Amino acid sequence: MQGTPPRYLTGTPGGYYTVDAMDTQNVPAPARTVELAIDGMTCATCAARIEKALNKLPGTAAAVNLAAERAHIRLAPGRTDVAKLIETVRETGYDARELAGVTRADEKTRHAELYRRELRLFCIAVALTTPLLLQMGAMLTGEHAGVLPRWMQWLLATPVQFWIGKRFYVGAWHALRGRSANMDVLIVLGTSMAYLLSAAVTAFGLHGQHVYFEASAAIITLVLMGKLLEARAKGRTSTAIEELLQLQPKRARVERNGEVVEMDLAAVVPGDIVIVRPGERVAVDGDVIDGTSSVDESMLTGESMSAGKRRGSRVFAATQNQDGMLRVRATGVGADTQLAEIVRLVEEAQSSKAPIQRLADRISGIFVPIVVAISVITFVAWWTLSGDFTQALINAVAVLVIACPCALGLATPTAIMVGSGRGAQSGILVRSAAALERAAKIRTLVVDKTGTLTLGKPAVTDVVPAPGSTESAVLQLAASLEKSSEHPLARAVLSRAREEKLSLLPVGEFTGVPGSGVRARIAQRVLLLGSPRFIREQGVAIDDAAVLRLAGEGKTVIVLADSVTALGYVAIADQPRPSSAGAIARLKAMGIDVVMLTGDNAATARATAGKLGIGEFRAEVLPIEKAAEVSRQKGARGLVAMAGDGVNDAPALAAADVSFAISSGSDIAIEAADITLMRNDLLSVVDAIRLSRATLAKIRQNLFFAFFYNALGIPLAMLGMLNPVIAAASMALSSVSVVTNSLLLKRWEPVA
Repeated sequence: MQGTPPRYLTGTPGGYYTVDAMDTQNVPAPARTVELAIDGMTCATCAARIEKALNKLPGTAAAVNLAAERAHIRLAPGRTDVAKLIETVRETGYDARELAGVTRADEKTRHAELYRRELRLFCIAVALTTPLLLQMGAMLTGEHAGVLPRWMQWLLATPVQFWIGKRFYVGAWHALRGRSANMDVLIVLGTSMAYLLSAAVTAFGLHGQHVYFEASAAIITLVLMGKLLEARAKGRTSTAIEELLQLQPKRARVERNGEVVEMDLAAVVPGDIVIVRPGERVAVDGDVIDGTSSVDESMLTGESMSAGKRRGSRVFAATQNQDGMLRVRATGVGADTQLAEIVRLVEEAQSSKAPIQRLADRISGIFVPIVVAISVITFVAWWTLSGDFTQALINAVAVLVIACPCALGLATPTAIMVGSGRGAQSGILVRSAAALERAAKIRTLVVDKTGTLTLGKPAVTDVVPAPGSTESAVLQLAASLEKSSEHPLARAVLSRAREEKLSLLPVGEFTGVPGSGVRARIAQRVLLLGSPRFIREQGVAIDDAAVLRLAGEGKTVIVLADSVTALGYVAIADQPRPSSAGAIARLKAMGIDVVMLTGDNAATARATAGKLGIGEFRAEVLPIEKAAEVSRQKGARGLVAMAGDGVNDAPALAAADVSFAISSGSDIAIEAADITLMRNDLLSVVDAIRLSRATLAKIRQNLFFAFFYNALGIPLAMLGMLNPVIAAASMALSSVSVVTNSLLLKRWEPVA
């Protein structure tokens, strides 16, 4: 209705709502995302406690990542502020700080300082513990001359227990105060039992009893060693993002007042003209206004071939200019570049939780109390059956130490971090860990044809002249008639004429029939150009056999004629991408059915499907029908994915279990997708599914290692077959092994 203001589609966490253009003051403020760095977490139970406490706050949706030591929180407007979030974390016994405004360099420097401090404490612990272990070895070999006096052992063990091990007592106290239990509780119970027994024996001069100062000190020292190794390995899980960020130049050459000035990138603003010399990396996102070159964009897209750039082309920050100088008008700088958006997407994915992690979270919530109960049962059983209090105590300590659930908490997030980072390096941007997990399980892929399976650019494939005419003459006349049209088929004809360097003829008395064809006069001759039906309606006979042959190959046919007879036929088709057939074959080999959806007619769809080896397709499908078709496929085939690149694909992308958007497509398609593919190629979908399967396999391996380790270690400790010191070493190495296994994902390579 005339005069009605436009309506805008606005996103909310729960879906979409519409607002009038005249009523924008009543639009609810969008949800805010907050990133907190968390200090003091030691196992999955810690992360679960913090997450539970944060999610109790009004308007808060939090996910805590143990491996990244971060909390990713969505805040409803006006419900909870950042100060309250930090206060809540501290009330649970941990420290937190907001990461807004904190650079990666600052965080890296801070972590390096913390690591150095931890390393110093570990070295002191080693220095104090080594004599205790040496004297234990001397005692076992019968060299009593090497045995330290008990008071000396007590003196060496005490600072390890209460100074270096203070963190465990603090963590255990906060956990117990919050009515839960974590790894710190197990460490404190185990080491304190061994230490206090030894202290009592020493203080009261009970010479017939052994002391176990070396066990308590060695457990703390080995746990610290495990944490150091774990921290070092965890630092490598995010190196993919670090490598991407390091590619962006710190300075740029900018035209200011007629001169080229080199300045810090922070001083460059949108609209500045940036000079990029051969061999340099582009400093900003922008449009080329002068110059010709080729640019290596592999760090963004994973595509090994360089992209040609000329006036009007888009360039992106951190890509490598090669052989020509470019003048670029900056459109995105700093946090507004494609690279920065990629980093944000990857960090969000790394902060999210995969559904498979819920199993680990549920187990960790009840694991520690169960282990304490098992330890008590072990102590009572051994003391009752053997009458040996000391041996009963040592076996109970071994149960507590071997059962620490560190590896369980690291199993999923470390694999997600490495997998999503490796994906970013290969042009695969995953929005969430849940999408990464679901992509591994899809059984059907619904694919849009135009722009996804095909190049999305119609091109002339055949020019068939009628007897008495030539290809050049037919193409020249057709291009002359189409020179004023913006229709994709017209652009294809004009492009072919330019390629063949044909001059266009003057046209007069032009009349167009929308959707059918045109009539015009060229050199006193009335000519017609249009669909076969249009030409027939003008009373002109055409060669039906030629038209049917070309149409049967999936091509669109336009006919050139005069008022009496057909002069020739031009066939136009959107050619399949060179890699599409190979990608379809790979998907089938992976056990995935491919269904093609298109708005084209059945003949064109059948021909394209035949060329690419697709057994199932739907033709003449409207955009809204695509979403319905995806929903129908979901009901019949389990998990269904959708790949597309256009605005008309957005409803179908949103309806799919997993959606893939080609980044060269529309912004709304990319916004609706779970996984964005920077390379405009269906092989990227193959790579995304392969990466998700590899990541899920690593998660399963890690969870198996963690469960198997505890399933084997706890019974051995209960049976008295595991010394507490060996249990501590095994527990420390289990976490390192899980992180190291996740790091093997760095070896994953795309197929092309």
